[in-house]
Amino acid sequence: MTGPVESKGYFVRLLALFPLICLINFSSVEARTLYHKWEVKYEYKSPDCYKKLVITINGGSPGPTIFAQQGDTVFVELKNSLWTENVAVHWHGIRQLGTPWSDGTEGVTQCPILPGETFIYKFVVDRAGTYLYHGHYGMQRAAGLYGSIIVSLPEGVSEPFSYDYDQNIILNDWYHASTNEQAAGLSAIPFVFVGEPQLIVILWYPSLFIFAIQSLLINGRGKYNCSLSTASGSAAGVCNTTNPECSPYSQTVVPGKTYRLRIGSLTSLSALTFEIEGHDMTVVEADGNYVEPFAIRNLYIYSGETYSVLVKADQDPSRNYWATINVVARNPATPTGLAIFNYYPNHPQKQPPAAPATGPLWNDTASRLAQSLAFKARQGFISTPPVTADRVIVLLNTQNKIDGHFKWSLNNLSLKLPQTPYLVALKENLTDAFAQDPPPDGYDFANYDIHSVAKNVNATSSNRIYRLRFNSAVDVILQNANSMTVNNSETHPWHLHGHDFWVLGYGTGKYNISCDWREYNLVNPIMKNTAPLHPYGWTALRFRADNPGVWAFHCHVESHFYMGMGVVFEEGIEKVGELPSSIRGCGESEGHHRP
Repeated sequence: MTGPVESKGYFVRLLALFPLICLINFSSVEARTLYHKWEVKYEYKSPDCYKKLVITINGGSPGPTIFAQQGDTVFVELKNSLWTENVAVHWHGIRQLGTPWSDGTEGVTQCPILPGETFIYKFVVDRAGTYLYHGHYGMQRAAGLYGSIIVSLPEGVSEPFSYDYDQNIILNDWYHASTNEQAAGLSAIPFVFVGEPQLIVILWYPSLFIFAIQSLLINGRGKYNCSLSTASGSAAGVCNTTNPECSPYSQTVVPGKTYRLRIGSLTSLSALTFEIEGHDMTVVEADGNYVEPFAIRNLYIYSGETYSVLVKADQDPSRNYWATINVVARNPATPTGLAIFNYYPNHPQKQPPAAPATGPLWNDTASRLAQSLAFKARQGFISTPPVTADRVIVLLNTQNKIDGHFKWSLNNLSLKLPQTPYLVALKENLTDAFAQDPPPDGYDFANYDIHSVAKNVNATSSNRIYRLRFNSAVDVILQNANSMTVNNSETHPWHLHGHDFWVLGYGTGKYNISCDWREYNLVNPIMKNTAPLHPYGWTALRFRADNPGVWAFHCHVESHFYMGMGVVFEEGIEKVGELPSSIRGCGESEGHHRP
């Protein structure tokens, strides 16, 4: 067997003889295999100055950033040291071509990793871009189990834009209540919601109690008002504003240089707006796809989305500037999240002289819709969608009560994942593992009033799935409606596993299936893996069912998915290779071997 140097020389000689074929082979030998060894466990941390138990990876939250190059193979050996909880980790935006069992979605692609067990994820990062990873068991993402994946282009290949430095930033919202408390509240009667504390909601629903979002975090750092902690009766020393763990994140910049900021949101609930005081931002990438550049001051970003923006340090270098995040789409009761845009050589923690920006109006839906419509694929990098779809699925997003419990539903079906993962059940023909009848492709278009609180008396919990013809073009129309609160329609960021989709259009009001498709952008639509559904509106997506496996499609708001807001797609299951035994061990696969 040849060593690395001999192997490279061998391909160089072949390159002279067979230019095209050997160019491909030579590129493949340059791909690396990257190994990561992680231990997931609880530790006491103070990300916003308030000490609480946080899920960490190798002692940190956010977890370590995975840096890779397009074509690399990534191994993550993950040990679950939570001891009393299972775990699973999803590689958000990585399509898992040929490795659907490594998607990390408990109940869909794998059994959870049991306490004390070690599990190996293996996948290829096939495209450059900005991606994420996070817990996909229960609500563990909200406990701190998340991080970034940065995939660079191969050596010698350039981006279609230039910059001097590259930095990544993760945005999050933060609760002091544990995820177990939050989940118990969502399942309880009376219902206990995890959202912003809005007294008007309590007046509408006298039995409704609410956990508050205490802080907004930028790269895992925020600041809570410790006087509120004292007033609530927390023990002395639990909250400490002098703790260096919660000093503001500081992004140091050199005057005159241009920075690529890779910004990802993994909020549990909040839609956010991000801005840097006094600086324009130019959007150039969205979810790993190049954007026709456009300048903004405020970036609206929804949970599960990633963007790259270019920022030039062209302001007065004698001072620092605020980078801020604020809640939009619901009446905010959470303070502004703060970081410092630090001009070298000023001290990184030197406070900017101006007051932090409070952001645009939280209920300015028109502005958020306009920004969603502004995203187009960059010229020279346009992937043209199929002209028509082979199948159209319209999903009515509603809030329901099922047996007294608050749920979210699609076409009156609230997703309840089975004990046996779909991938295992389908590949091994375990027909008793989940219901075999198909879910509906639509709803009562003519009679449903999206602006009223509907009774939804026929809503049920379900584990039915959509079976898609392999390689077919599928349209999904997301239709928003009123929740069970009067005059309220939530914002839902929808994320598709295993694929990117073309965002064909957004609209207000009820989608008209007979004519609204005429307004689709089929020329240069942006491709993404996560897109927002705005209040009382619709979002039209198209994707090709060309990735053999079973894939979740769900609202990325943690509490909404926990309450059933998702569906599952199967495509080409017969083309999936032999399943590793490590993904088995639960439900009807409980007796199967698992190392």
